Amino acid sequence: MNILAWIVLGLIAGAIAKAIYPGRQSGGILGTLLLGIVGALIGGSLYTLLTTGTLALTAAGFSLGGVILSVVGAVIALWLYYAFARRAY
Repeated sequence: MNILAWIVLGLIAGAIAKAIYPGRQSGGILGTLLLGIVGALIGGSLYTLLTTGTLALTAAGFSLGGVILSVVGAVIALWLYYAFARRAY
């Protein structure tokens, strides 16, 4: 997937995940972009693990299923971030 598709997928998935996740999240457009890209990696890796049984670092593609997987991965990334951030303080 080329870099422009990664940026678009990251922005879409990050924005949807921030809208779904309860509470107020910090970070601007760059944070949303990075959240979506991490979400795409988490979602794609989980999909590969569930379908093939092997753990591989792959990204979700730019399709409806890919966006859904990226949003799920981004929500997981938000949850993990806030779970570890609360323990740090």
